[in-house]
Amino acid sequence: MGNIRLFFSESLSLNLTAKLDKPQSHYVNKVMRIKVNKTFSLFNSGGEWEAKVKEITKGIVKFIVTKQLRHRENSKEIWLAFSPIKSNYFNFMIQKATELGATKFLPIIFDRTVVRKINKDRLQKIIIEASEQSNRINVPLIEKPQNLKKFLIENKDKIDLIFTDLNTQNKNLDVKKLSKKPVCLVIGPEGDFSEAEREKILSFDGVIPIKINANILRTETAVISAISIINYLIDL
Repeated sequence: MGNIRLFFSESLSLNLTAKLDKPQSHYVNKVMRIKVNKTFSLFNSGGEWEAKVKEITKGIVKFIVTKQLRHRENSKEIWLAFSPIKSNYFNFMIQKATELGATKFLPIIFDRTVVRKINKDRLQKIIIEASEQSNRINVPLIEKPQNLKKFLIENKDKIDLIFTDLNTQNKNLDVKKLSKKPVCLVIGPEGDFSEAEREKILSFDGVIPIKINANILRTETAVISAISIINYLIDL
């Protein structure tokens, strides 16, 4: 039972009494079949807590918070600036990037982006489910789609930008040169960046271009590879 983790958006504290929403109540009561006085976990950016079922009325689970299990995380900020892609691959990419530790998603509409609208509510649900499954506390944010120019202007001096560029010869990333700013990976559409976009990104102050693979990767493959590399190097 201790493996059941649910994201709870409201503030959590010791002895708090509250109710799960209808979908979460159904999951706890009907799918996992947790009974009164049994425990499960609730989490949000403030930490993770143990909760005990007080009662189940008309299918809605009422609980009381009994103790804190973990405090809030202070992990490295890893942002992902990416081109939206077709639905099934998109869902998979968001799920795996969440599991690997991405803390913010920034959809960018590039010149060669095919999918130009996203279902933010659907993606947020995938992010929450992946966070529950992967034992994360911090749930990544997802922003509205924006163009490259706006992204670069709004994040000037705010991030360490890592540009996954197939055209560069650089294959090494010295993470010791990174500041305490969020690390932001920028990954383009499957048609690659236009030359104008490459020039704009390369003119960003402090940008680090890197080739993560000699092959041309699908967007979702590039995302998984790049985040895995960053995580490995940061943890060395």
